[in-house]
Amino acid sequence: MTNQELQKLKYPIGKFDCPSNISMQHIESWISILEHFPDRLEKLVLNLSDEQLNMPYRPGGWTVRQVVHHLSDSHHHSYARFKWALTEDKPVIKAYYEDRWAELFDAKKAPINMSLLHLRAIHFKLVYLLKGLSDEDLNKSFIHPETNSEVVLKNNVGMYAWHSSHHYAHIEHLIKRNNWF
Repeated sequence: MTNQELQKLKYPIGKFDCPSNISMQHIESWISILEHFPDRLEKLVLNLSDEQLNMPYRPGGWTVRQVVHHLSDSHHHSYARFKWALTEDKPVIKAYYEDRWAELFDAKKAPINMSLLHLRAIHFKLVYLLKGLSDEDLNKSFIHPETNSEVVLKNNVGMYAWHSSHHYAHIEHLIKRNNWF
């Protein structure tokens, strides 16, 4: 497999490219993606067998099961980061080793239903929160300790909408490549 083919499998929708001027139309579109994501993901993976769930979406990548559990874990962290940024002045958030979390037994063995339910709940809470934020709220930020960079909440809305679509595409492309319809 060529490097270009591997990159296409890693980033099937490309890397996140945040607009320099984020409009309310961007925010509304991103919130809509987040709002509908749990249903879309569940429909995509619900009828997969254990064998299919345990297949990596690319060589050296996570299995479908690990991706589903990762989405639940990651979006849980994102929700907390929004809350911290809204209630503290530029807090330094807690980073986590997502690759290590994906290697824990629950991410490798647990039924995906637990993460699908958690993702549904966390997205319901997140979307409800996001729909009530003012422009001033969306301009609040947190500091990410790995890069020591300031992350503005409106950028983070876009990042997690992209993150949802990014991992959805990983699974969808695997299903299509293997004709698992």
